[in-house]
Amino acid sequence: MTTFRLDRFSGAFGTVLLACAVMVPLSGCAIMSAAGPSSRSVNRAGGVVMDNNASIKIIDVSDGVARRVIASQQQRLFSESLGDGYAAGSIVGRGDVLDIAIWEAPPAALFGSGGADPRMGGSVSTARGTTLPEQMVNADGRINVPFVGSVTAAGRTSSQIEREITGRLVGKAHLPQVIVRMVRNASSNVTVVGDVTTSARVPVTAKGERLLDVLAAVGGVRQPIGKMTIQITRGQRNASMPLGAVIRDPRQNIRLQPDDIVTALFQPFSFTALGATGRNEELAYEGTGLTLAQALGRVAGIQDQRADVKGVFIFRLEDPAALDETTRQTARLTPDGKVAVIYRVNLKDPATFFVAQGFPIHDKDVLYVSNAPLADIQKFVSVISSTVFPVATLATAVP
Repeated sequence: MTTFRLDRFSGAFGTVLLACAVMVPLSGCAIMSAAGPSSRSVNRAGGVVMDNNASIKIIDVSDGVARRVIASQQQRLFSESLGDGYAAGSIVGRGDVLDIAIWEAPPAALFGSGGADPRMGGSVSTARGTTLPEQMVNADGRINVPFVGSVTAAGRTSSQIEREITGRLVGKAHLPQVIVRMVRNASSNVTVVGDVTTSARVPVTAKGERLLDVLAAVGGVRQPIGKMTIQITRGQRNASMPLGAVIRDPRQNIRLQPDDIVTALFQPFSFTALGATGRNEELAYEGTGLTLAQALGRVAGIQDQRADVKGVFIFRLEDPAALDETTRQTARLTPDGKVAVIYRVNLKDPATFFVAQGFPIHDKDVLYVSNAPLADIQKFVSVISSTVFPVATLATAVP
């Protein structure tokens, strides 16, 4: 065994070696990278008040906790939040262009000078008809008809407009009959955007086009159905559902209404993995949802040499409805009405893996796996060894 003695060296070389020995601890501290918070640090965060005046809650993931979280995120269906609607194409709107034909029984008095409209059939000897120039419904929602005056058209069906014109012509024309036909539909359109083949404005007719009809009209979605989420915006309301769920449940294939905006989103949600996981990055996932078990699989699990299996955490701004009554009463909310929650997962317990198969990951969650207590010590020893051993080897090599 070689004994390292500084007195074997003299002069400038001895001085340099002494300086190296003094600098070893300092260099070790500089070389070692800083790790994230330990399990102990995260556990101590319970009750801490953040800058937004919200306190942090630490909750152990269990079967009961998972059931509450799942129950709180029951998705609102299109059929419940928006309703099935009506055949919107039958309603006249501003900007629509109408064709109006007026007929009189003989002897025609008011419109009798015109010839019979060949499109309407009938004989000149039995009836006289006049087709008025096409009329666009103005900004006030009205049209003008000779001998009738201004007629409200917007928000009404063709039949309702026909009855009003006919009623006003009674006493002026001989047994008048009126036919109102929509020539161009400018108001009853649905806007389709997002990850579709062609973004477009699609007219909805009296047939009452449904969601899947409109998606088919623009060429369908460009990504696999299982990874797509459909969002419908109607006025101030928004509703979202996975496309696969709409296809499986015919009730969710609702009739669309004028000015609806349909947005096709590809994997619109994401979570971030940090710490001793196989991958540290933000990962997108589909609208059908993601469980904790799936999330761990997508980040290539945890690092066996580093991870603390009792120190797996999910950082989330949680909906108060997902918490038990006691926690909810003592929680301090963020400005947007959420509760800062750290869910603690113990992967050393085999039962946790069953719970993880149902515990949902939410959009913008942070999945963090802390280092095992000995991991930092091993890292420090490794750095010291890589620094000291070359110096010791050099010292024994010098005669």
